[in-house]
Amino acid sequence: MKPRFLARRIGVLMFSLCAFGLMTPASISADGKFVVEPVVEKKVKELPSGPLYWRLENFPTLKQAQDAAGPTSLAAEVAGKVWLFTLGPKDGATPGGTKVVEIGPVAPISASEYLLRVNRGGGAPGVKTAIHTHPGSEAFYVLAGKVGQRTPHGVSYAEAGTTMVGHGADTPMEVFSAGTVALDQLAVFVVDGDRPFSSPASLD
Repeated sequence: MKPRFLARRIGVLMFSLCAFGLMTPASISADGKFVVEPVVEKKVKELPSGPLYWRLENFPTLKQAQDAAGPTSLAAEVAGKVWLFTLGPKDGATPGGTKVVEIGPVAPISASEYLLRVNRGGGAPGVKTAIHTHPGSEAFYVLAGKVGQRTPHGVSYAEAGTTMVGHGADTPMEVFSAGTVALDQLAVFVVDGDRPFSSPASLD
C-alpha cells in the first residue's frame, strides 16, 4: 500500500472515530428509537432530611468533582462537560463548582436502600419510550430539543436549558422528543434500590 494512500486511509479512520465520539444519543437514533444511556449511579442507605432537590454543577476536571462529591453526589463527564449531581436541600452549593440548575422538590420516597442514577437520553423528533414506571422519582434537565412526558396527570414539557420534575414512584409514563430538533437530556433519579429500576406499565 502506498504511503500517501495509507495516510489518507488513516486520516479518514481518525475522523470517523472522532465523529463517533462526538455523537450524542439523539444523533445516533437513526432507527427511530428513543436512546437511553446510563451515565453514573450508586446506592446509599440514607437520604438527607427535608424536601430534596437535585443540584447540577459543573467543575473544571472530573477529579475535582469527585473530590468535592458528598454522600449523595454523583460525578461524571457527559455532554462535553464535567458534572456533579447532588441530591440535597434547596440552595446548596459545592465549593469549586459552578451551579447550572436546581430541580425539585422531588417526590419523597422511603426505602431501606436508595439508588441514585443519571441517564442521558433522547432522539429525533417524535421518538418515545415504552410506557413504564420507576420505583421513585425522575427529574429532567434538557440540553437540546424539547422533552415531553405523558402521565395520568397529563402532558408536561421542558425546553432546552430548562428542567422538569417528574411524579412519584410507580407513576406510568411515556417520555418523548417533542421539539423540532433532536432531544438530548439528562435524567436524574432517586429510586428504591431493592426494586427493578424500570417496569412495563400501561397508560390509558
